[in-house]
Amino acid sequence: MIIYLNRSVLSGKEGSMEIPLSEQEFAASYNSWKSGVLIQEAFPTLTAQQREFLMTGITPEEWSKVFGEEEE
Repeated sequence: MIIYLNRSVLSGKEGSMEIPLSEQEFAASYNSWKSGVLIQEAFPTLTAQQREFLMTGITPEEWSKVFGEEEE
């Protein structure tokens, strides 16, 4: 498991999220994603919320606060 830090594109606040991958698994998936693979294909085992956090830094709590409902 790794802890990923990211800055929210909505609030500018830095947040963190546990990602249930080893460092090696994460690095391989991250490199695939940054090379052009769709995030849902690069990280197939992550939830939509976890992938959203990787892309935008938006936490599920912030999503609910801003949009009024939790992202699915």
